[in-house]
Amino acid sequence: MAPRLQLEKAAWRWAETVRPEEVSQEHIETAYRIWLEPCIRGVCRRNCKGNPNCLVGIGEHIWLGEIDENSFHNIDDPNCERRKKNSFVGLTNLGATCYVNTFLQVWFLNLELRQALYLCPSTCSDYVMGDSIQEEKDYEPQTICEHLQYLFALLQNSNRRYIDPSGFVKALGLDTGQQQDAQEFSKLFMSLLEDTLSKQKNPDVRNIVQQQFCGEYAYVTVCNQCGRESKLLSKFYELELNIQGHKQLTDCISEFLKEEKLEGDNRYFCENCQSKQNATRKIRLLSLPCTLNLQLMRFVFDRQTGHKKKLNTYIGFSEILDMEPYVEHKGGSYVYELSAVLIHRGVSAYSGHYIAHVKDPQSGEWYKFNDEDIEKMEGKKLQLGIEEDLAEPSKSQTRKPKCGKGTHCSRNAYMLVYRLQTQEKPNTIVQVPAFLQELVDRDNSKFEEWCIEMAEMRKQSVDKGKAKHEEVKELYQRLPAGAEPYEFVSLEWLQKWLDESTPTKPIDNHACLCSHDKLHPDKISIMKRISEYAADIFYSRYGGGPRLTVKALCKECVVERCRVLRLKNQLNEDYKTVNNLLKATVKGNDGFWVGKSSLRSWRQLALEQLDEQDGDVDQSNGKMNGNTLNKEESKEERKEEEEELNFNEDILCPHGELCISENERRLVSKDAWNKLQQYFPKAPEFPSYRECCSQCKILEREGEENEALHKMIANEQKTSLPNLFQDKNRPCLSNWPEDTDVLYIVSQFFVEEWRKFVRKPTRCSPVSSVGNSALLCPHGGLMFTFASMTKEDSKLIALIWPGEWQMIQKLFVVDHVIKITRTEVGDVNPSETQYISEPKLCPECREGLLCQQQRDLREYTQATIYVHKVVDNKKSNGGTKRQKITHQNYIAYQKQVIRRSMRHRKVRGEKALLVSANQTLKELKIQIMHAFSVAPFDQNLSIDGKILSDDCATLGTLGVIPESVILLKADEPIADYAAMDDVMQVCMPEEGFKGTGLLGH
Repeated sequence: MAPRLQLEKAAWRWAETVRPEEVSQEHIETAYRIWLEPCIRGVCRRNCKGNPNCLVGIGEHIWLGEIDENSFHNIDDPNCERRKKNSFVGLTNLGATCYVNTFLQVWFLNLELRQALYLCPSTCSDYVMGDSIQEEKDYEPQTICEHLQYLFALLQNSNRRYIDPSGFVKALGLDTGQQQDAQEFSKLFMSLLEDTLSKQKNPDVRNIVQQQFCGEYAYVTVCNQCGRESKLLSKFYELELNIQGHKQLTDCISEFLKEEKLEGDNRYFCENCQSKQNATRKIRLLSLPCTLNLQLMRFVFDRQTGHKKKLNTYIGFSEILDMEPYVEHKGGSYVYELSAVLIHRGVSAYSGHYIAHVKDPQSGEWYKFNDEDIEKMEGKKLQLGIEEDLAEPSKSQTRKPKCGKGTHCSRNAYMLVYRLQTQEKPNTIVQVPAFLQELVDRDNSKFEEWCIEMAEMRKQSVDKGKAKHEEVKELYQRLPAGAEPYEFVSLEWLQKWLDESTPTKPIDNHACLCSHDKLHPDKISIMKRISEYAADIFYSRYGGGPRLTVKALCKECVVERCRVLRLKNQLNEDYKTVNNLLKATVKGNDGFWVGKSSLRSWRQLALEQLDEQDGDVDQSNGKMNGNTLNKEESKEERKEEEEELNFNEDILCPHGELCISENERRLVSKDAWNKLQQYFPKAPEFPSYRECCSQCKILEREGEENEALHKMIANEQKTSLPNLFQDKNRPCLSNWPEDTDVLYIVSQFFVEEWRKFVRKPTRCSPVSSVGNSALLCPHGGLMFTFASMTKEDSKLIALIWPGEWQMIQKLFVVDHVIKITRTEVGDVNPSETQYISEPKLCPECREGLLCQQQRDLREYTQATIYVHKVVDNKKSNGGTKRQKITHQNYIAYQKQVIRRSMRHRKVRGEKALLVSANQTLKELKIQIMHAFSVAPFDQNLSIDGKILSDDCATLGTLGVIPESVILLKADEPIADYAAMDDVMQVCMPEEGFKGTGLLGH
């Protein structure tokens, strides 16, 4: 037996020998476990919840002993957000903007570009008043140049460890949650910046992009026949180098400049020869920029899978790059030194992280820029080893080649930036303009104010924590009550008082009260007995109530529990006694009526009832520490309990009297009833002489009469309409009978309901009316055409012979007569037969019904369609399955009668898919890809000869309805689609920077 159950049993062991009227104060205190010894700290390792005197393990260990001041708050040291001395400022990653941050740091450390941007005049005339700044207005840059100016000024002189580039990113219209192609971003932004600066009057500003990044090469084509040379000059801002199949950067440059032969179908038209001739074509470098950007084409398009992939191959490059062998004009200075390496960490082209290794042009030291974090490399050396180790291993893992002094190898570098070595080293720091410096100073002032505020909040938290520490050390020693006056407080509140992370709320003991507004005995396991001294301090400091002193021990609850426990112990004996008494024969009128169901389960009912009285743990008239009880749930539970039958209520009739069915009750002796009544004092009592309910007797006689009447009516109607009942010899519109020119129509629903009644007249109500209004529109016109009644609507109507119709008019109330008359057209040898309905068809309502049916077919939420895969030009008659058309009002009237007459049968090469009308064709193609292993761009879909091509259109608008068959023709099946779940871009065309400021939007 568990210790807690043993404790429970020990607290109430006295109730076995003590009668309820003999309960004393000592018994009450025993029930509330006040006799238990308090636990000793160090001996008891965890709190004993069953012992109200145990005050160990409730959270006091945090406060007893030495405490670190940092545990009193959750505020980081604001100085950790301060920029370190001789360090650079980082940039916040706004979600997936690490590729932007890397380029901003590279461009910031281009001193010439930074100086030129600082020279751009500001357009914020309303913000600048003379040489000063309006204090009450926040600065909002208006142009890309102003955003870059302000960003560079903050990167240069901010006191923050990192700054937020959201203004710059927002101005470009970039999606912060989507990672983009970093190389494409670099090209587009440089083009945008060049176009923006071209409007400046200062030539040093206007031409800075061309001076720093722009070079020139020529596409040279030489005719093999006449030797004529044709040149096409072009500017470049970076060289895009293919790395596939290469190991060294110099090999990539050589391939870029490699001579190409134009032969065969690719021959060159020579203007001198006036004919197509064999020729050679190559690129000649005419001039190189000060800053040479080399784009390593790591991200390539894989035609087999239809999406981009990353080439994780090692490429070696040196810190010194001599470009003289590659330029056309020799003799100049073309020696470059490495200034930046941009890294993409990750094996996929669609995910990963961008960082930059950049060399400080003033100190020559290398730094790693990783969004907010900036790390200085040791010994003024570039270190890429750590970045290379972070890449995920691939199946064909290649070993990193050895690198000599001054050379490096990387499988993650996607851009190398080289600076012309002949340029003079900058000796002075680029000065921030006064206007921008004032903005930076203002931001630094805000940062310092924030640091002071955070430090003050830390101090206040520490002071509160120290005061709480002293309070706990003082009060915890005085918590045990011992022999002095005591009170009860909930364990939950004491734990929250000792919890440093939450403020202490007022004491709330309402949830621990019984129905007599005293301490419930069953709640003692979640209460703690503390000294009156400690309780006085708690209530004076935190308030709350009600206070639970020694007077709060509830004698009424203890006495009731004593009575219940004695009955539970006595139950087994009484069960045997009652069984023996039930065997005796009841004589005379001394017996009592008891329900047979109640007799079978009376012991279980008594036990459940005693358990409820024994202490309903959930019984409460309040809340505990702010957690209110759900009133709606408690009402529902009480309602369910009331609906359950109590003892002897199974023989109550609906009028509260003795039921008339003697099969459900039994006569028991008076002694047996007295025993049962001890456990169920509120049970309804019916002596043997009590008469049954008079109202039930009258209803019973009426019911018997009604059943006899129903049988008579059913027999008469069955005899009058035998063929209609047996569904034999029925007329058909498509094969009109020769012996009559008139047929009548009733709803099929009426016929089926009538057949149900005739089969089981005692269980069903008689059908009194035909109800043909369901087949008519609100204008009184027929809703069905003659053609539809021979096909899809034939399941909704029943045809009646004229003789049957006369009988139906006698037996039932007919609201509307509907008939079809056949007439011959022509005087001699008639060749055409007409069928006229009365009432006539209502064309407007018929058209509206058809439109509503089509609309319903296109508003399904979950339906099955079939996709049939065809090969080459293989034809298929698959198309939309015809749906049974139903009248909208008639559906509501006979909803359960109409069933699908046909089901689509799948054939080989066909698969069923579960779809909804509002899902797009693109989403359907993804389902087809998983079912048939055909990529979305290889799928040609059609339905009823119509090509489905609009990926954004919904299936409902495309005419795809339930049970449709869609034809699938695959262009070029691909064998391996195992990895397609990981790269969903296979079916989502890239939009790149469409709609952003980089493309002029």
